[in-house]
Amino acid sequence: MSVTNITDKKPVSNGQRRNFSLVRLILEGRAFFALIAIIAVFSFLSPNYFTLDNFLIMASHVAIYGILAIGMLLVILNGGIDLSVGSTLGLTGCVAGFLMQGVVLSSFGIILYPPVWAVVILTCVLGGIVGAVNGVLIAYLRVPAFVASLGVLYVARGFALLMSNGLAYNNLAGRPELGNTGFAWLGSNRLAGIPISVLVLAALAIICGLVLSRTAFGRWLYASGGNERAADLSGVPVRQVKIAVYVLSGVCAAVAGLVLSSQLTSAVPMAGNTYELTAIAAVVIGGAALTGGRGTARGTMIGAFVIGFLSDGLVIIGVSSYWQTVFTGAVIVLAVLMNSIQYGRRTKSS
Repeated sequence: MSVTNITDKKPVSNGQRRNFSLVRLILEGRAFFALIAIIAVFSFLSPNYFTLDNFLIMASHVAIYGILAIGMLLVILNGGIDLSVGSTLGLTGCVAGFLMQGVVLSSFGIILYPPVWAVVILTCVLGGIVGAVNGVLIAYLRVPAFVASLGVLYVARGFALLMSNGLAYNNLAGRPELGNTGFAWLGSNRLAGIPISVLVLAALAIICGLVLSRTAFGRWLYASGGNERAADLSGVPVRQVKIAVYVLSGVCAAVAGLVLSSQLTSAVPMAGNTYELTAIAAVVIGGAALTGGRGTARGTMIGAFVIGFLSDGLVIIGVSSYWQTVFTGAVIVLAVLMNSIQYGRRTKSS
């Protein structure tokens, strides 16, 4: 009786291993390489680009996108999408502006001027409530995430326009005699030469990274995003995780609204328009899968800096704003294409 070898495997040569490792390195580190390339190109094209002051200014611009992207990362890891973060940013900014200019209590004939810390807390709570509405619609009422967050987008933007009558809240620096000064500190002050907004972004990114890698909630999030049915059968509180990520996304949008309003010392109801798309782009460029279960806080931060440094670099060298949109869109399409290649290779391997 003859015996045949069923598993006839071909040996892999060292050259093939090196090629595979190089391709994997390029795919996994593409956002970092893109950021280095952007810095190198714009430094060559403009002598004003590669300076410490310019990097700090650009980083303060990136902070708003980056804070939004952190919340968006949590939602995308869960396999969802949140289109309402831009409108939430605008709404919370208007609420902060309304509170800073005083709350009129006509029944008592007085005007209340809450301190800045109270304004910050109330604004973040409002952002969490908007996120909770998204989470309940999606987790318990089974409304698709795209539709639910799109509806909340319009509702939040409508409330911002209604409460402000379409006008801006200006001069939000406060007055010492009213005890509400300090609002501009978040957006314009620096600590050890670093803008406060950048430090806020760094703190949120570190916390997000630790939560995703060191806590049970992080494991639940990756599990429910990768396979919600299997996670549910394994005892993961899928619905609670889903609501939590949308609440956190809303809080991040509120923080971004506070930072933007503080930088401008004014609040506009149309602030944050299309910012949700920029946040999604940062997450995708950072290597997260739109299908959920894959992505890191580190990659998302690099993705946010890629978009921010690219946009500011195009402004510095005098490129038309129309072409800026074209270049940004091309980068997003390329990032999605490389994501498909990367995760397609992993699927075939497994």
